[in-house]
Amino acid sequence: MLCPSVRRWAYTTAKLTLWYMFRMTRRGVCVAILLLLVPGAISVAALLDAQNLAPSPPMGWSEWDAYGMAVTEADFRANATVLAGLRKYGWQYALIDAGWYINNPTGAKQEVRRYLLDGQGRLTPSVNRFPSAADGAGFKPLADWLHGRGLKFGIHVMPGIPRQAVTENLLIAGSSFHAVDAADTTQTCSWDKEFYVAKDNAAGQDYYDAMVRLYAEWGVDYIKLGCVSDHPFHPSEIRQIAEAIRKTNRPIVLSLSPGPPPQDYVDFASRYAQVWRISAEHWDFWAPPPGKTGYPVGLREAFDLFEKWAPYVKPGSWVDGDLLPEGWLGPHPGWGEPRQSRETEDEQKTEFTLWAIARSPLLLGCNLTKLDAFTRSLITNKEVIGINQNAWNSHPVKSVAPGFEHARVWEAQTGATDRPNLYFAFFNLDDRPVTLHSTWAQLGLEGRHAARNLWNGNPLVPSEGIEMTLPAHGSAIFRVQ
Repeated sequence: MLCPSVRRWAYTTAKLTLWYMFRMTRRGVCVAILLLLVPGAISVAALLDAQNLAPSPPMGWSEWDAYGMAVTEADFRANATVLAGLRKYGWQYALIDAGWYINNPTGAKQEVRRYLLDGQGRLTPSVNRFPSAADGAGFKPLADWLHGRGLKFGIHVMPGIPRQAVTENLLIAGSSFHAVDAADTTQTCSWDKEFYVAKDNAAGQDYYDAMVRLYAEWGVDYIKLGCVSDHPFHPSEIRQIAEAIRKTNRPIVLSLSPGPPPQDYVDFASRYAQVWRISAEHWDFWAPPPGKTGYPVGLREAFDLFEKWAPYVKPGSWVDGDLLPEGWLGPHPGWGEPRQSRETEDEQKTEFTLWAIARSPLLLGCNLTKLDAFTRSLITNKEVIGINQNAWNSHPVKSVAPGFEHARVWEAQTGATDRPNLYFAFFNLDDRPVTLHSTWAQLGLEGRHAARNLWNGNPLVPSEGIEMTLPAHGSAIFRVQ
């Protein structure tokens, strides 16, 4: 028998599921009626589009944790080739992070680095690093190559107007405005002063329309928009880029970073983006040294972040814990020296389990060309990935048994809402091993239950409760029957 909290979730989700099924078969009629009759129906239509763009958390790979700004086309293609071999497990997005438009990313000064623009002030790939972009082709040849292998293509995009475009006062493509009309020269990105904030006016919208139109023509499927979601928060630029994406009629997922957005703007972020970060960059350590917090974020802090933002997770609006820094991080990681992940194997398993059950996007950060057997075992576990992709509910369990003072528990449901598949994940946050024991009743379930460990396959016979010993920072996840 289901506990009351699960019954409430089941009832609500059943109603949403029936409505969603009806909408999928009558979508055009429903949206047309809404637009004509319901105040604020544009927001409803936007919600439907968001759900279609990202009905489940995006899965893929980003080069940032292994290559930083030094990635080349050869590096990217080599990793994408491995990713294509993992496509059957759900991995599909291949992302180029910040700096693809920089000719010499190791240069100490801007004139040496050289940000590359087209004649209308839009960023274009460095041909030195991405030779297929020659002769104005941009990323289209690379995107076509990815699409031919069943993958999707994403890029990191800086918001605002490049300083160089404003200095030269370039004409905005398809517009009568110039770059100087679109740029607020009193504000720049906090960590890259080469980008002025775009004005919230017709010229600013025209610039973003032209920029996103170019990227859509290349075949971009995913835009990671940096420097807008925190330090500081730029709602107008988020709205402008979302509107520019809508105008292309291309299904492009919009991801906001870093994070988190201000609490008062969570509904705003959900309305305009499908993915939004909940922290600064996440890297491969358990906790920072005493007195150091904020950047980067370690695995211990991620537990608190996911718990805080869990109520806001829904189809088409996924809270993002950032890349998974597991496996080999090299030759040029975005932070630190080349290395095997500093997380222990137990911590890496805990990290993957937490991201999965919290329904975060799963974006690998490792160098896939040096994929080791342990990392492969994590990223090819269909059952754990299936929770991430198919759960209609997941959340931390607030009421736990005595002895869980240094532990966390999450539960999730997949499948039919009247008879769901139940999952529980247990996490040891202590620096030493711990033995945990709980009755099923203390976890909200009635009666006796069997269970199976999803990582090692070991079954547990039907009983009144569950007991396990977890290593320091270790975890286990079970399907409960």
